[in-house]
Amino acid sequence: MLKSILFVAFISFKAAADTAIFAGGCFWCMQPPYDALRPKGVLKTTVGYTGGTKENPTYEETSSGTTGHREAIQVEYDGKKISYKELLKVFWENIDPYDGKGQFCDKGEQYTSAIFYLNESQKKEAEASRPKGPVATAILPAKKFYPAETYHQDYYLKNPIRYKFYRYNCGRDKRLKEVWGHSPH
Repeated sequence: MLKSILFVAFISFKAAADTAIFAGGCFWCMQPPYDALRPKGVLKTTVGYTGGTKENPTYEETSSGTTGHREAIQVEYDGKKISYKELLKVFWENIDPYDGKGQFCDKGEQYTSAIFYLNESQKKEAEASRPKGPVATAILPAKKFYPAETYHQDYYLKNPIRYKFYRYNCGRDKRLKEVWGHSPH
């Protein structure tokens, strides 16, 4: 009986989770701002690949620019605690929406920014959230999301010095301050 109740509770919990998918350049850099929202309703973040045609792409294949995939993050969240609109705000403030060639020091289609919507409501909210000006960020229907290799998950926690060195050398925070007028979240 207890197993049945726990199973039903687990299924109910899983059904309550909403999903958002964003591509903002290097996926290592997109995970910290969403993980910071765990107390507000983010349940889980997973970095990976989406938008292309290659099934089960690897990091090497994706970074070569031959798969059509972008580095991306999948955010599972409780829509009763945090809204998709709030997740969009975090997305925009952590990218350069005006760069159509990639993000910061990473160039190529695999590093271009995009919002992958899962339904019409997300599409409308994404379009409404677009900053003014010549925005290069694409708003596209979601395709299958492929989780990245284990060593990429939570990279900023596993390799904090290397992560900070990469982020600084890539000029991410400097450019974000130029675009948004403040440091990223």
